[in-house]
Amino acid sequence: MTQQVPSTEPELAGVRNFRDVGGLPTVDGRRVRHGVLYRSGHLAHATAEDAAFLSSLGLHTIFDFRNAADQKLEGPDVELPGVRNVNLPLSDPADGAEFWKMVRDGDLDQLRELLADGKAAGRMIASYRMIIKQRTAEHSRVLHALADDSVPALMHCAAGKDRAGLSIAVTLLALGVEREAIIADYLESNAKHRRYKVHRSSSSAAAYSPEVMELLSPLFDARAEYLSAAFDTIEETWGGVDAYLEQGLKVTPAVRERLRERLLD
Repeated sequence: MTQQVPSTEPELAGVRNFRDVGGLPTVDGRRVRHGVLYRSGHLAHATAEDAAFLSSLGLHTIFDFRNAADQKLEGPDVELPGVRNVNLPLSDPADGAEFWKMVRDGDLDQLRELLADGKAAGRMIASYRMIIKQRTAEHSRVLHALADDSVPALMHCAAGKDRAGLSIAVTLLALGVEREAIIADYLESNAKHRRYKVHRSSSSAAAYSPEVMELLSPLFDARAEYLSAAFDTIEETWGGVDAYLEQGLKVTPAVRERLRERLLD
């Protein structure tokens, strides 16, 4: 049964970047159904009111793409009664721990060395390419779960931008959503009220100076070039979306059709 969805997007106090992916158009004239697929940042800081709203959605499964280091930093998701929680880390627990410590603690010279001259954006592009190539088993599991019984579903990582953004994009590719619509949805994470807040160890003005924030911005932006790099990786590695789904993710045409029946109007 399709959930009733509020006409305006909710203002959640402790959950950033929440949205319903419904309404996006497919290349064959259908649309993603409202009330079956949601995305957000982590749920560790959800208030009681946030949890009540999320519970009202009738969620079957929450996919959490954070790793152990993320969960240690932010805390576990709040528990929603009757909802299945599936943790599928899309990055190595050790990968980037020192890097993110530097982002929080490093001084300006250290950040310049780490991030300046395109290095920050290059790191993001490399991460997106790696997830597409190396996390096929995880994405396969998500798509098979959605095709079987796991809707309505919510996908999240820490900020709801990169790992969740890629997983939503892969799902939308499988549904046949228009490429431009996938990118537009991804870029919604840049809205001011959605953005993950930069946290640094020092609260001094220097820790958040304009140059520091400019150096950090590629890490906290959703940029079309990042998602395009993921799409390019699919083309370069498998030769196209259909082969990626069938060979990389083991999603047969029959599974894909079940997915479309569950998630499309």
